[in-house]
Amino acid sequence: MKERIGDNAGQVWAVLSEEGQKSVKELKKLTKLTDKDVYAALGWLAREDKLHFHENETDVYVALV
Repeated sequence: MKERIGDNAGQVWAVLSEEGQKSVKELKKLTKLTDKDVYAALGWLAREDKLHFHENETDVYVALV
């Protein structure tokens, strides 16, 4: 399980590195990960202080630090 979360975190990181800031919805679509997998990957990257989060009324946006 830990290895899968790490692999998914790598996918999320790659998308953010190439594309820049994305909403969580966009990340799910671009990585083709489930809700659970995207949120686990974001948690992994957030714990490593690699993400900046921004929230508006409708979405949560994520960017690399």
